[in-house]
Amino acid sequence: MKFSPRARWAVPAGVLAAVGAVMAGALISTAQASPALPARTPAQLLAAVAGRTGPLPALTGTVVENASLGLPNLPGTDNPTSAASLLTGSHTVRIWYADPRHFRLAVPEMMSESDLIVNGHTAWYWQSTTNSVTRFPLPAGDHAAGHGPGPAMAITPQQAARQALAAVGPSTRVTVQSNVTVAGEAAYQLVLAPRSPNSLIGQVRIAIDARRNVPLRVQVFARGAHSPAFQVGYTSISFVPPAASNFNFSPPPGAKVKTATMPLNGWSGQAPVNRKAPAVKPRLMGRDWLTVAVLPASALSQMSGSGSAAGVAGSAARSAAGTSPGSSGGIQGSALFGVLMRSGTNVHGAWGSGRLLHTSLLSILITNNGRVLVGAVTPSVLYADAARAS
Repeated sequence: MKFSPRARWAVPAGVLAAVGAVMAGALISTAQASPALPARTPAQLLAAVAGRTGPLPALTGTVVENASLGLPNLPGTDNPTSAASLLTGSHTVRIWYADPRHFRLAVPEMMSESDLIVNGHTAWYWQSTTNSVTRFPLPAGDHAAGHGPGPAMAITPQQAARQALAAVGPSTRVTVQSNVTVAGEAAYQLVLAPRSPNSLIGQVRIAIDARRNVPLRVQVFARGAHSPAFQVGYTSISFVPPAASNFNFSPPPGAKVKTATMPLNGWSGQAPVNRKAPAVKPRLMGRDWLTVAVLPASALSQMSGSGSAAGVAGSAARSAAGTSPGSSGGIQGSALFGVLMRSGTNVHGAWGSGRLLHTSLLSILITNNGRVLVGAVTPSVLYADAARAS
């Protein structure tokens, strides 16, 4: 999928956006025989995916994302549409996509559901827990939806693949592994491996539909690991136009309905952007797989809003540099800061001192001079960047 900058569903800035981008947990079962397909080179597969500039084919499907970050219990994970919730457990998104102006995304949860429906010139966002509806009149043209659904509530394989492929270059070793079957579709498996030992990512595997060149699954492996630490992929998919009735929506009886203007910088996820809260713009250091986001510690107070933990692999920090929804939960943001501080270990060096939180695919450094550095890199990279950022 390709999105216009104006309409890309915004990701929350800072730590949660970055950590959600590079990690997750258990496997989506795909134990099926390798399909026989004509041989294709890495260059051919890269060109096939990069050359897909048109709209996504019409489809109906279910995407599952699993997350297990090895992080402490974070505040906000009980809100199924928050960025924090995407950092743990399993998340399912049902997708009905006809064209860039007609699609629907549903996130079912225990005893609740959140839906985003785009039907022509109107977008509706409904949350069953509060029976609240936000109506967004969409601008004319193709700006509102780009070239495919951009869920505010979860990441799709197309989004993850696009983020990972952005890091391809001299810093990446690209190969093709055995063919796979994903959601019943025969697919090639493209493998991206960072060359630098300072990347915590060992490889990213992208399953690409053999007939339509559509990414069906993305897996991220920590260096030296035999099973993926992050996986998002279709568990079912049908490349047929969904019925038009899927895009019809009327607010349910008793629903609280409000109308908001689609912000120029995209969809904020849960509610209209709080224009009084400035977007956090992290400073990016390094490049490709060694990209690190540097942002003020105050950005953690904006982490309690909703959004997508979008992005993958070495471009996590690049994703975090997108627009940020305003926060309505500064208390929760303070709690998040406290949890991260308590869970880290004391570190110091020529760059100063602070607390380090380090997992198999993520390093977070909170310095005593009020900066947060995040990347899928070894701590030594953060220390070097912290020294240069001073």
